[in-house]
Amino acid sequence: MSEPRVLVLDDDPPPDLGRLAGRARVLHSDEAGLAELLPEADVLLVWNFLSDAVREAWPGEGPRPGWVHTASAGVDRLLPELADSDVMITNARGVFDQPIAEYVAGLVLAMAKDFLGTWELQRARQWRHRETIRLGGTRAVVVGSGPIGRAIGRTLLALGVRVELVGRTAREGDAEFGRVHGAETLHDLLPTADWVVCAAPLTPATEGLFDAAAFARMRSGAAFVNIGRGAHVVTADLVDALAAGRLRAAALDVLDEEPLTPDSPLWQVPGLWISPHMSGDTLGWRADLAEQFCDNFDRWAAGKPPLNIVDKKLGYVPAH
Repeated sequence: MSEPRVLVLDDDPPPDLGRLAGRARVLHSDEAGLAELLPEADVLLVWNFLSDAVREAWPGEGPRPGWVHTASAGVDRLLPELADSDVMITNARGVFDQPIAEYVAGLVLAMAKDFLGTWELQRARQWRHRETIRLGGTRAVVVGSGPIGRAIGRTLLALGVRVELVGRTAREGDAEFGRVHGAETLHDLLPTADWVVCAAPLTPATEGLFDAAAFARMRSGAAFVNIGRGAHVVTADLVDALAAGRLRAAALDVLDEEPLTPDSPLWQVPGLWISPHMSGDTLGWRADLAEQFCDNFDRWAAGKPPLNIVDKKLGYVPAH
């Protein structure tokens, strides 16, 4: 059997796939050349996971890879174009869980303890005593019961926060959280939360999930954090909720359009924290992603099913 051909939709820096030397022929492509090279590939590694090039090139002529791996937890950049094909999709489930959980916990702590205010007063050389929020005993609603949502919930529990986890369907007897609430109960849970965290996969059911109606249901003085996808939030409705004083603060690590342009009014919204889609990106994260792909390639080459196979109808890796 000839060497399998692995096509990489590149980003800078490219992945270290040295482990595949002598075992696979590795091809590299930018977005413009992807359509031409797709028919030559047995495997597609979507290293540039923020690109829509796969969705745009997939309906073209010729054969398509039998396996697509994306170096991201979300697969919304691949669907729905690949949903009805025979291709197997895998994702980077497991790489980002704890880093994102730490990032969310950092935001919650910073908001509760007014670290931003302390820094601004220090720069102004003002000695102004304040009282801050005691985190223990507050309540968080975490939307998304996959590995990332569970890691967030687990980390917040360690800080003394009471956590309600929301998934697609309700499940009783959860070992960590007691129960997982079904998505249909979200609006009933929002008024109980001091912290609302969106960590859901982006699907047709979760697009625009946090809109004016959702923000109106949230407790006055609550804070909102989104590390899922920008399309989970109707951004104008969030801005309105902040401007009305309905929410105390909000943090967006993901936005409808990325990168955010320098002239965007979002930079100046009071109470809004913006970061450039970096909550899961810790030192060495690219090496972890490349290692994960090579491990999965070993399984695939040995005739074993790769890990993290996505249910293309659901849009994520289902729990087993």
